[in-house]
Amino acid sequence: MTDSGSRTTLEDARSLATVAARAAASKKAEGTVILEVGGLLAITDAFVITSGTNARQVRTIAEEIEAQTKQAGRRGPLRVEGLDDARWVLLDYGDVVVHVFLDEARRYYDLERLWSDAPRWSWEPASLPGRGRAASGE
Repeated sequence: MTDSGSRTTLEDARSLATVAARAAASKKAEGTVILEVGGLLAITDAFVITSGTNARQVRTIAEEIEAQTKQAGRRGPLRVEGLDDARWVLLDYGDVVVHVFLDEARRYYDLERLWSDAPRWSWEPASLPGRGRAASGE
């Protein structure tokens, strides 16, 4: 693949990851971060990692991410895992993998520590009426 092709793919991944992070923030997800793992892991460009405080919120966050990515013109995820118990929902979009954790599962698996060498991408939450700025993970 040419350098410009890689850049376009990376820009697409960044765009999708940002849509996913903003969708999570719109449902009050906590601690949302985007990690650029493409240089460390050949199967995807980025991880979006976020969490909710209960299984219902985890499901709601995952559903909102699916809805907003489709609304942004992206296809649905290639695969969805973990919706049944909603402790760790994985939405696999190919170039971006979204991990929506229940708080305790996120602490247990600690993906940020496992992928601590991965650069973090900054993102800004969409403006939400009546709310201050959410943490962007940076």
